[in-house]
Amino acid sequence: MRHALVTGAAGFIGSHLVDALLAEGGWRVTALDAFDPFYDVAEKRANVAPHQRDDRYRLVDVDLRAPEALAQALTPIADATPFDVIVHLAAKAGVRPSLEDPVGYQQVNVMGTQHLLELARAWGTPQFVFASSSSVYGVDPDVPWREDHAVLRPISPYASTKVSGELLGHVYAHLYDLRFVALRFFTVYGPRQRPDLAIRKFAERMLDGVPIPTYGDGTSRRDYTYVADTVQGVRAAMDYAATPYEVVNLGNDATVDLNAMIATLEGALGVEAIREPHPVQPGDVPQTWADVGKARRLLGYAPTTDFEVGVERFVDWLRTVREGA
Repeated sequence: MRHALVTGAAGFIGSHLVDALLAEGGWRVTALDAFDPFYDVAEKRANVAPHQRDDRYRLVDVDLRAPEALAQALTPIADATPFDVIVHLAAKAGVRPSLEDPVGYQQVNVMGTQHLLELARAWGTPQFVFASSSSVYGVDPDVPWREDHAVLRPISPYASTKVSGELLGHVYAHLYDLRFVALRFFTVYGPRQRPDLAIRKFAERMLDGVPIPTYGDGTSRRDYTYVADTVQGVRAAMDYAATPYEVVNLGNDATVDLNAMIATLEGALGVEAIREPHPVQPGDVPQTWADVGKARRLLGYAPTTDFEVGVERFVDWLRTVREGA
């Protein structure tokens, strides 16, 4: 039975990955999460509740910023059953919040990653999968974005921390025989999506009859990627073994503009949005668009979920959650 350490395992993508590993069989999962109150901790507790009924699962509540506590919590586990792979999803998330707390983002996203890489080196863990972000491309107008674009243009503290994580991984892959795969996620959505992200925030406000804040003229575009497709890419990266270091886009290879996203939500919810216009926010980028050719070649990645279908699944989940609240 293989052993995975998944950080950020109580969050949106992390909990879906743990679902997939436990359903697949053949995996023991050590799940790490600090239960940061960036959003309601009760949601994260609900995400992990089904996992805690499985004897192949262990939950560790510890902060990545505390290296001694991190080592004390995880090293006995690693000594008893070595980790075959670390999937590092934990981070302080969000572009706009990072403008208010750049030092905090640096401490968690960069130093926290450094602490985990040091432990991986000490343990001799062979594989490290890192959650990067499309935000590293910043305002690059040459779309769709490819991983071989030589110049990254991050325009937020959050984005800069993800560039730093990728570069730290390159150092460790070069020096310490640790395979490092950085996955650049593109606007992941679906059931359990964080409440600060646009699709969920808009849907909740629309159901409550509250205006939705829209920034700019509605033509900004995002490469929305359904969470199950993202998890398929993460799972493939856990098995990747051809080269010591790679950076790979995990997107949907398509874009949806803000106006179309709102129209899709209106159709799925049966509610007309009340718009509250605002100017474009600092740190926001006008478009994201992934070239996923490399992911197809290296990981067999093949996103299959149409945006309208994904939004309908998200809305079904949201209605269930609200009815049970």
